[in-house]
Amino acid sequence: MTIKATYYGANGWLIEFDKIRILIDPWLNGDLTFPPGDWLIKGELRKELDPPDNINFLLLTQGQPDHAHPPTLQKINKSISVVASHAASKVVSRLGFKKVTTLKPGDCFTYKSLNIKATSGASVPNLENGYIIDNDLDSIYIEPHGYLDKKIKPRNINVLITPVIDFSLPFAGKFIRGKTVLPELLKLFNPSTVLASTTGGDITFTGVINNLIKVDGSVDDNKIFNDLNTNLINPEPLKQYIFSNS
Repeated sequence: MTIKATYYGANGWLIEFDKIRILIDPWLNGDLTFPPGDWLIKGELRKELDPPDNINFLLLTQGQPDHAHPPTLQKINKSISVVASHAASKVVSRLGFKKVTTLKPGDCFTYKSLNIKATSGASVPNLENGYIIDNDLDSIYIEPHGYLDKKIKPRNINVLITPVIDFSLPFAGKFIRGKTVLPELLKLFNPSTVLASTTGGDITFTGVINNLIKVDGSVDDNKIFNDLNTNLINPEPLKQYIFSNS
């Protein structure tokens, strides 16, 4: 059995379990903006992409536009099933998606041999989702802000998709806690691979908030992995990574 993972930058991933293809938090075309406007923060892609073909379903962790990105979602076939947090479900429903399954932390979704369990994620401002995805002997954990659900019991997971850098703002504190949470994730899940996520890709950010962000950590810092059988990968956008249990 194998897992295939292709990174699209920011929070976006295409995950494949054999013939099951899952598109996660895609931002593939158009700018990224947050209210009240571009002056606050704006993200621009250097290269726009078409949505990948033959998607079985969309999986959305959050309803914020860097996870449920309206211009990208507009280009995706509305007949595709969506599994999403409560806030993200509202976004895709407004855009015309008809097959929407809303998961709150603790809920599960099953598709063929695949099982997805929602975990507690970040509060931005409402509680959003992480996910544990199991397909026979293969498994993935994904949560884009470094917020670990304390109800998760220790277990082995093959691949973690998580930030490995902390991002903070004056007065607001850390809003991405990758470096902070990583030791806990390694102890809890004993993964074979960590895929650094959330902060990568060929993207340019501008605006007031961008100029105030403080960064702590590095995707090239492997010190924490010295005594572990875990491989840290800083993924190259559009490169497919293949992980096998055999």
